[in-house]
Amino acid sequence: MVNIKNIPFKYYIQKLRVKKPWDDVIIFVMNILIAIPLFIIAHENLIELNWFFNIDRILLFLLIIVAIQLVLRLLRTIIIICIFLYILVLFYGTASGNYGFNSVYEDYDSMLYTMSDNPNPQDIIIAKLLPFPNKSKIINAIEYENPRVRNFAVMATSEHFKNIKGYSDYRTIIQCFAVFKEINSRWNYVSDPKDGDYIATASESLNYFSGDCDDHSILMAAAVRAIGGTPRLIHTKGHIYPEILIGTLNDLETVNYLIKNVLFEKESYKKQLHYHIDERGQVWLNLDYTAKYPGGPFLSEEILGALTLY
Repeated sequence: MVNIKNIPFKYYIQKLRVKKPWDDVIIFVMNILIAIPLFIIAHENLIELNWFFNIDRILLFLLIIVAIQLVLRLLRTIIIICIFLYILVLFYGTASGNYGFNSVYEDYDSMLYTMSDNPNPQDIIIAKLLPFPNKSKIINAIEYENPRVRNFAVMATSEHFKNIKGYSDYRTIIQCFAVFKEINSRWNYVSDPKDGDYIATASESLNYFSGDCDDHSILMAAAVRAIGGTPRLIHTKGHIYPEILIGTLNDLETVNYLIKNVLFEKESYKKQLHYHIDERGQVWLNLDYTAKYPGGPFLSEEILGALTLY
């Protein structure tokens, strides 16, 4: 009878070792799966060098791949144990609502998508910053505390994108996109009287979802602000349109992925996101009535003034 105590530890290690060439295949797959979240973390926390074609980020990803490959090769003899621990961690993350299997897939998809189709800021020609037209009337018309406006915005969040999971940090932005979808799908452009500007309040525009560009901008800004978003109005020659604060360029990458792959996949298919970067480095996405998706094309690009509603 064999005494288990006399069997050396190396014997069990050899039994767990995967035979060639399958060990190399497993190491490669594990390398990719581990490298993705590590790259996302490094990408979001390291300064971007903005090299051509994102060469700096490509080199970063390759460096992470090489480092993990070396570590996994050193652990070749216990690769099965490593796989078991990795899967166990993902199962725990999935069950607890933290980083799990779905998160790995989304990170991988987002990383590839962002690198292959990264949005670029628009060329902006700022001629001069003029006083914002009808500023006092517009501010008073943005009735974001009006119960009708608030209730409409809440209704929009119940109608659109309510079941989107895994993006809790971007919940408010997703809900603001729901407001955008509801307003822009119903908006009917109607010109002002010939003898001057008619400034409709946000609650007034809710009656028929009709009006000109400033009426649309007022309603959009009020509804977005009513549910926690930060809007601003942009004044161009003969036009006013709303924008929403997205955050940093890293936030833009996630929002870009959400718009193109989750929220407005058909509307934005093979199209570019349009946005501005302010003097603080903050990203503002276009929400004009002419846009079919957040970040749609600008009707007019020459900025004459901006009215931010913090």
